[in-house]
Amino acid sequence: MRECSPLHKERLNYKPKLAGILANGIKNVKISFGKNTTAVKDAADIQNLFKDVYGQPLVSFSNEGEALNFEQKNVGVILSGGQAPGGHNVIAGLYDALKAANPNNVLYGFLGGPSGIIDNKYVKFDDNFIDKYRNTGGFDIIGSGRTKLETEEQFEKTLQNCKTLNINAIVIIGGDDSNTNACMLAQWLKAKNAGIQVIGCPKTIDGDLKNDQIEISFGFDTATKTYAELIGNIQRDANSAKKYWHFIKLMGRSATHVGLEVALQVQPNITLISEEVEAKKQSLESIVDYITDIVVKRSDMGKNFGVALIPEGLIEFIPEMKTMISNLNDILAVLEKDEKFVNAQNSEKYQIIESKLEGQNAKVFNSLPEMIKAQLLMDRDPHGNVQVSKIETEKLLIEMVRARLKALKAQGKYNGKFSDQAHFFGYEGRCAMPSNFDADYCYSLGYNAFALIQAGLTGYLSSVKNLTAPATQWKAGGVPLTMMMNMEKRHGVMKPVIQKALVDLNGPVFKVFEQRREKWALNDCYVFPGAIQYFGPCDVCDTTTLTLQLEQQKVPVAQN
Repeated sequence: MRECSPLHKERLNYKPKLAGILANGIKNVKISFGKNTTAVKDAADIQNLFKDVYGQPLVSFSNEGEALNFEQKNVGVILSGGQAPGGHNVIAGLYDALKAANPNNVLYGFLGGPSGIIDNKYVKFDDNFIDKYRNTGGFDIIGSGRTKLETEEQFEKTLQNCKTLNINAIVIIGGDDSNTNACMLAQWLKAKNAGIQVIGCPKTIDGDLKNDQIEISFGFDTATKTYAELIGNIQRDANSAKKYWHFIKLMGRSATHVGLEVALQVQPNITLISEEVEAKKQSLESIVDYITDIVVKRSDMGKNFGVALIPEGLIEFIPEMKTMISNLNDILAVLEKDEKFVNAQNSEKYQIIESKLEGQNAKVFNSLPEMIKAQLLMDRDPHGNVQVSKIETEKLLIEMVRARLKALKAQGKYNGKFSDQAHFFGYEGRCAMPSNFDADYCYSLGYNAFALIQAGLTGYLSSVKNLTAPATQWKAGGVPLTMMMNMEKRHGVMKPVIQKALVDLNGPVFKVFEQRREKWALNDCYVFPGAIQYFGPCDVCDTTTLTLQLEQQKVPVAQN
């Protein structure tokens, strides 16, 4: 038995609140069907690829409608992709619902992510096993992985292993890519009349797996509160020492939901929003000008310190960088098969790449520091794209701002001091002990996933809504995975994927930020959120993100 801190022991005993009708027990849940759905984009292509699971209706659970089926079920569960706080509670909720429905039901956990179901590596859960992980962070209960379920061979092995264990349903807990693969598996099994259902649960701390039916992905609440605490501490230090500029890169490759939420919580001097950079076609030079201007103005006020938040994926949203990286991805997809290129020194690789990049793209690549060029050539992600988390954008901006300030000083336009500190907050938030909100939400998602199984559904994502209200008013149901899909280029080929939700520049969350950032830039409006609270008043312990509150127009942000 692992050692437990006093807080850990208390959290093991926390009883998560269940969503609305689910609190009445799994056997009292009934299902209602809504209208048939269509894909968010590229409907004809998505329908052609998912003939057997496309166009299914939205579903909701209440005390009215059709009764669920409570025959004995064996279920397998997989954790897929990066960790997010609350994953253990999804499994706990799934297990508790499964056992409440029929004590003979069995839950298997496949080890190490999707590869576990391919290689038939699993554990069989019981009460003692589950009870050690309730309300805890991490995915260590069964581990996770990034293996994709997408080939005929993988599907065949999955089917055979499920038959061996007499598994009737699979729950895949993951983000947009993992749930895209869940839908592919659901389609394949349905076409084979295998009698095995597939249900997904929405996970990602990036916050970009959301729509009208998925208000928030689990883990986002805890991760942003964790980052806000850390950055609040840095802001207090900056305001105490008054001699450092802190450039902080925050996790979130494809969207800036994390950065925007944290900015609203802590009110730093500078926050870059990738989606705004792209929409306004801001160049790297203009971004450096923006940061430098604030540094100079604060210096003129006697403030040679500050905090700047930099989104992880920023570099791909800068127009000239995005175009160059897209061109680079296509070139590297070919060059990575060339043994001569693979074994070449970096300096040689740069020359080869510049010779193959299109005119302006070659100039952009050539203008970058060696450090950034090398990082652009690191191993690609599973989609064949640059791993932007490996690109030290915060250090690139520091170097460029320092150079700009040096030039201004030579012109007599700047007399301040610029001392910098670089940070990257990512892993710090992925396995934090879940907030009360995430503990409750995840438990409900898992419980709800089993209700979808009992309803005989496949190719659905567990959905719990109305999340700014007390848990007793949360609404449970399911959304067809194909409803969230479109076609995107991956490895140079168009593939079906769940569409990522980017920051809405016309939405209420960004508008609140936009109205206040100018004041935050020059004034020290820092907020120090402190640690996540688990015990105490509901308005301190149970509230969700400012993002969700603003989107649902529930609570205004403090007028700072």
